[in-house]
Amino acid sequence: MPEANRYLENHLAGRLRAASCGREAVCFAELAEAPGRPQISYGDLFAGAERNAKALAAAGLEPGDRVAVQVEKSIEALQLYLGTVLAGGVFLPLNTAYTPAEVRYFLGDAEPRVFVCDPTKLETLQSVAAEAGVGRVLTLSAAGAGSLTDLVEEQEPGFEAVARGRDDLAAILYTSGTTGRSKGAMMTHGNLASNAEVLQESWRFTAEDVLIHALPIFHTHGLFVATNVTLLAGGSLIFRARFDAEAVLGDMVRATAMMGVPTFYVRLLDCAGLTKEATAGMRVFISGSAPLLAETHRLWAERTGHAILERYGMTETGMNTSNPYAGARRAGTVGFALPGVEVKITDPASGEALPAGEVGGIEVRGPNVFTGYWRMPEKTREELREDGFFVTGDLGLIDAEGYISIVGRSKDLIISGGYNVYPKEVEALIDAVEGVRESAVIGLPHPDFGEGVAAVVVPDKEGDLTEAGLAAALKDDLARFKQPKRVFLVDELPRNTMGKVQKNLLRDRYKDSFAAPGAQASG
Repeated sequence: MPEANRYLENHLAGRLRAASCGREAVCFAELAEAPGRPQISYGDLFAGAERNAKALAAAGLEPGDRVAVQVEKSIEALQLYLGTVLAGGVFLPLNTAYTPAEVRYFLGDAEPRVFVCDPTKLETLQSVAAEAGVGRVLTLSAAGAGSLTDLVEEQEPGFEAVARGRDDLAAILYTSGTTGRSKGAMMTHGNLASNAEVLQESWRFTAEDVLIHALPIFHTHGLFVATNVTLLAGGSLIFRARFDAEAVLGDMVRATAMMGVPTFYVRLLDCAGLTKEATAGMRVFISGSAPLLAETHRLWAERTGHAILERYGMTETGMNTSNPYAGARRAGTVGFALPGVEVKITDPASGEALPAGEVGGIEVRGPNVFTGYWRMPEKTREELREDGFFVTGDLGLIDAEGYISIVGRSKDLIISGGYNVYPKEVEALIDAVEGVRESAVIGLPHPDFGEGVAAVVVPDKEGDLTEAGLAAALKDDLARFKQPKRVFLVDELPRNTMGKVQKNLLRDRYKDSFAAPGAQASG
């Protein structure tokens, strides 16, 4: 294996760890929903990855070429990911929910040499790929069948990995694009390798671990965190195509760890079988991709005896911070900067560092930080400083003990009558009100104040919440300019596939609320 290909060395190191513990003959992963399909060993995983690399080369892939992939979660999709890296390609996973119009943009922007899609979408996406100049379109189904599989099966075993340096691209991940065009974050071999190494050590993953994997693999959480950390450690996966609370609860009998989004934990708390006995064999529960409510953290500890370990990461950086494995895991915080990563809070206007306890912009620097946005040099210069610090767009603070808290996104900051209102502060108080399940606080155009504070609230199923009752509950705890001038009761909040509340959709839905007759309120 070429010394320069550190990322692949990490994966093979995990394979050796698995073999030394006897896991080579056990499994890297089992597809939980398909008991008829066999478990896959590390040996078979990499043999399939090598054949995928050969197949991609046969399809015309050269080092540095992009491989765009919009397929359902499967072990074969993981082999495609590894095969792409082995062949020196750049892996470009796409959300399975993206429409043909959205896929058209990604293919046109990234110009992949190969595009792999679900066979059921081929008829529609073939023409989209042709318009974008894609060299070869292949298919792969959730069951592992398709033209890619046919091509893979034609290949002989064995493949010599293409040497790639730490600064060579390994993947491009597109951001959600809620504030404009989606941006392709360029992740190098060094970015992915360093993050996997740090997380494996920080979270103490070993070849004895069995991780419940119910996350999608088109996102950094499921692909570059859950999968890479397990590979590096030589551990095993219970590989679920999607999250099912009762099924995941049943998996805990044979698992040691779980990574999930807050929604996973909320739904598991609704399961009567979630007890200390049911989770006795679990070593760690990790949460990320969206803020975890302090109430969820508290209830989980009461029911299971485990404190959820919350961490903080981004598409552009991988993981930046984590609550400690050994030490106090504080609800409402994302812990400390990971080893090798620097985090600072700055004045958004001047970029000057702020003292502990003050709210400002979060900036990070480290080997995990991406190299820039694909074909967007101006946007890269805006968000990636010359000294290597990345302007995350998040607002937060570092307390006197070093714990980092995320207050919200800078674009979500509300300026009402000239005063700054941080949505998370208001949301925390609303969520503590009896009868509230969760909330989202947004700023809406207001004729007097520029922006008016509005709260979108999901009541408890059995609650008797009213707008007037909520306003009364907040009256003595919030300055008047922070108090919601409108409250909207809804059945659920809109979320993306990783569980993040899509506040842009809420702002659009209620944008005319203060302009409507009778909607204006005094502040």
